Amino acid sequence: MRLDKFICKSTELTKVTALQYIHEGIIKVNGEIILDAATQVHENNHVTLNGNRLTARDFRYILMHKPAKTICSNIDEAYPSLFNYVDVEKVSELHIAGRLDADTTGLVLITDDGRWSFNITRPTQKCQKVYRVQLSRELLSNTQAKFEQGLQLQGEKQLTLPAKLDIIHAKEVLLTITEGRFHQVKRMFAAVGNRVVSLHRERIGDVCLDVDVGQWRHLTPEEVRSFNHTLSS
Repeated sequence: MRLDKFICKSTELTKVTALQYIHEGIIKVNGEIILDAATQVHENNHVTLNGNRLTARDFRYILMHKPAKTICSNIDEAYPSLFNYVDVEKVSELHIAGRLDADTTGLVLITDDGRWSFNITRPTQKCQKVYRVQLSRELLSNTQAKFEQGLQLQGEKQLTLPAKLDIIHAKEVLLTITEGRFHQVKRMFAAVGNRVVSLHRERIGDVCLDVDVGQWRHLTPEEVRSFNHTLSS
């Protein structure tokens, strides 16, 4: 991680103060003064502040049930931030691995481990996300086949990757996708002449939503590791 972030995770210092200490030359990495805050450091590096070794706190991995009319942002905007529901220290260090729209509910993963979240969200890893979708119109008979073949979204040249559509009833489906394009689910159904009425994410990888609306919990070590297994398979 970046040196300035490592310092913040190892102390109670703010980012502004961490940057100040770096620029003053009182931070050393493996015995060498480092003046660049963007320098990458790792757990096995010897980082000191005024001669005292720093040890970063463990990364945090959180599952949350996002309510409607909240946003995946660290600050309140037109809607309140979902982080208002997360009662942990140093919330500003956390970010979301795969954001949801304000009106979309369900599972979000929250962490301060940038490498972990990057590997989950980058398209090449094809991490599965499962959504429960309520539609305005009944599905046409060929909709499943179109989703499996890939759809042409408005304004894009490349087809979507094959998606799995499990029909619950004529206006309700479970959709499994492995991408995260802008408003992808809504645009996919628009491409087949339908409209999403409500959207709810139930699963990411092997992790399923199991807490009430607005509630959260820490992921188990097995759940954290399950993404490494999924991503390497």
